[in-house]
Amino acid sequence: MPATVIVGAQWGDEGKGKIVDLLAQDSDIVCRYQGGPNAGHTIVVGDETFKIRALPSGIVRGKPCVIGNGCVVDPDVLIGELDEFEQRGRSTAQVYVSGNAHLIMPWHLAIDQASERRLGRLAIGTTRRGIGPCYADKAMRLGIRVQDVLDPKILRQKIEVALAEKNLWLQRVYETEPFDLETVAAQYEGYAQRLRPYVTDTSLYVYNALRDGKFVLFEGAQATLLDLDHGTYPFVTSSNPVASAAATGVGIGAGRIDRVIGVAKAYVTRVGEGPFPSEIEGPAQDTMRELGHEYGTVTGRSRRCGWLDLVALRYAVRVNGIDQLALTKLDVLSHFAEVPVCVRYTLRGGEETRDFPAHQSDFHAAKPVLETLAGWSETLDDCTSVDDLPEAARRYVEFVERELDVEVTLIGTGAERTNVLTRA
Repeated sequence: MPATVIVGAQWGDEGKGKIVDLLAQDSDIVCRYQGGPNAGHTIVVGDETFKIRALPSGIVRGKPCVIGNGCVVDPDVLIGELDEFEQRGRSTAQVYVSGNAHLIMPWHLAIDQASERRLGRLAIGTTRRGIGPCYADKAMRLGIRVQDVLDPKILRQKIEVALAEKNLWLQRVYETEPFDLETVAAQYEGYAQRLRPYVTDTSLYVYNALRDGKFVLFEGAQATLLDLDHGTYPFVTSSNPVASAAATGVGIGAGRIDRVIGVAKAYVTRVGEGPFPSEIEGPAQDTMRELGHEYGTVTGRSRRCGWLDLVALRYAVRVNGIDQLALTKLDVLSHFAEVPVCVRYTLRGGEETRDFPAHQSDFHAAKPVLETLAGWSETLDDCTSVDDLPEAARRYVEFVERELDVEVTLIGTGAERTNVLTRA
């Protein structure tokens, strides 16, 4: 399929980077269509581990990589990753950054951090990387875009306009230090020299590639349940990770998207605050966290762990139009004698539903209805295809397929890039 979207089907951290890395070997271009450096991908290649925050995962395969207009860019983070890949002997000559992507500015980080402190126990649980304030400025038409750093006069004017408002907020509302115009302008003019070769009309670049029949992968940052419109608001990100956003986030027509692959763990995790119906109670959560190394790539924060939630996953299939599913970290479940799965929710009135609640108040009060499947106490290390899985593991995968009416075409069985099973 010429245009394939890889979308997280849960609350993020599903292993999208690994799936993108796998599929990138047969693709011509890899595009990131939304998000910023608050989300990370970890890819293990032999003795090397790559932890990526700004660059698309295809960079590990040496593929041309696009950072689309739907992304927000922290130039310090991006330049740091570019330098790191160059130092590791990997070329970044084919990295293309949209001039329409928005820049994370110093005041975005300051406001994000101060706002979370001010909210206290009502805090949303952001990564404090300035993502939300940057997208807010984009919507308010106060944003500074990548293309603005290429003209020192325009850049200075935009920084001056922004600081006239932001410094007031920082001083009077958040009681923090203001930013100096000259200091910020000089810092970002310095970034401009490093970023200039990468700035491209990425919409035209991807359009021409698809017109010429090239295979293009689109990857998002977070995931469906963190989507600004379709996620568990307000405990969401500030952009749209759902598959349809790939078109607007890169600048192509929606009809260009041919296939959507959802990525989900064989269980589920989430970071930060918010309702989590299938969250595991007791020491089994700690066990799963350690077995799955469930700590954030970017923040190091521990992730909350739960049994696979098919109600939420069914919702992800619907809103993304998922055609195929990649089920990752199946090996983690090998350590459990029984594996519960959330198949329905019980709502406040006592009624049960297979469908994700449309209202957040209902979701907050939802309780999981669990169906317990047999576990398997066998390692998956020697499996080379789905047919090699232990019988109980195969039944688990087949159960998921029946419940979702979607085929599981890829199964992750370990951290290495080679630990992915396909249908024989």
